[in-house]
This record gives sequence, structure tokens and C-alpha cells, in this order.
Amino acid sequence: MIQLLFTLIFVEMALIVIFVFKTPFRKLVIMALDRVKRGRGPIVVKTVAGTIFVVMVSSGYNVVAIHRRWIDDGDVNTTDQILLAKHLLEASLMGFSLFLAFMIDRLHHYIRELRIRRKSMEAVKKQNRAFEDGKTLVSKEIKALEQETTTLHERIKQLESKLEEKTKEANGAEANATALKKQSEGFLLEYDRLLEENQNLRRQLQSLDRKLSHSNSKKVI
Repeated sequence: MIQLLFTLIFVEMALIVIFVFKTPFRKLVIMALDRVKRGRGPIVVKTVAGTIFVVMVSSGYNVVAIHRRWIDDGDVNTTDQILLAKHLLEASLMGFSLFLAFMIDRLHHYIRELRIRRKSMEAVKKQNRAFEDGKTLVSKEIKALEQETTTLHERIKQLESKLEEKTKEANGAEANATALKKQSEGFLLEYDRLLEENQNLRRQLQSLDRKLSHSNSKKVI
């Protein structure tokens, strides 16, 4: 029994050392404990731990009983001393083994939590990197859009200036057209007046020709 307890304690201490230092064996031990904690594993472990606890309490009770017998009898027997040492050693070893088992369980739990936290932190870091990359791309797109907007504003200003120039030219051309229209109307009026004077002069010439021809005819007679 004592050799078995010593073996159990050494195994537990080895497991704790494996947990403390990052070695390739730690991953294997964690995987093995993960499998143990699945299914009926926890029930078996609790049953074994409960059995060891009951045996430890029994050994403690035997130690107390031997002390009482010494007090009542007042005689210390060699056999009782050996039994007392044996029960006391067994109780101490079982208590220490239970404490080490509890330490292994807590270390395993904390290492798993640490691995989960690391994975979640890595996922968060990846999301942050993706967000930063997306933010950089968005900022680049915003800068490109701002540059394009600035270019469009400049283009609009150029078009507005050209439109103003064309408007001025159109207004000038319209004024010229109005002036030419008025000038052409003046020319038409002058043409009509000259045409009317020409007709009047023709009528006068015709009347003079008639008078001259009439006077000539009288002279001949």
C-alpha cells in the first residue's frame, strides 16, 4: 500500500513538472487528461478519490484510536508504535496524493483556459488586423474619392468659366446680330426709298419725253 502511494505521488509530481515546463509531453498529457474527463472518466476519478479519502479517514481514525489506547492503558507497545507510524504515513501519503491530484486538475483547467484565451486573443488580433487592413483600404478609397472629387470640382470650375466665356460670346454675337438686323432694316428702308425715287424720276422723265415729243410735232406742222 505504501509503495503504491509513493508510486502514485511520484507520478503526480512528474505530471506537475510536465505541466509547469513547456515540453512536447505537456500536449500529450493535456490530451490524455481531456480524454479522461470525457464520458465516465470524471465519475471514475471521483470514485477513486472518494475511496482514497475514506481510507485516509480510516487511517486517521486508527491513529486516534491507538493514541486513546495509550492514554487509557498507559503502556506503549512496539506493535502499536509500528501501526501508528504505518497509519500515520498512509494517511499523510493519501492526503498528499489527493492534494497533488487537486493541483493537477487545477493546472489542467488553467492551462486549457489559457489556451482558449490565447486562441481567442489570436482571433481578436486577426480581426483587428483585418479591420486595420480594411480601414487602410477604406482610407485609401476615401483619399482616392477626395482626389476625384477635387478633380471634378476643378473640372466644374473650368466648365463654368468656359460656359461664362461662351455666354459672353453668345451675348456679343446676339448683340452683333441685333445690330446687323437693325442695319439691314435701315438698308431695306433706304432701298425702298431709293426705289421709290427711281420710279418717280422715271415718271418725270417719261412725262418730259411726252412733252418734248408733243412740242416737236407742233413745230413740224
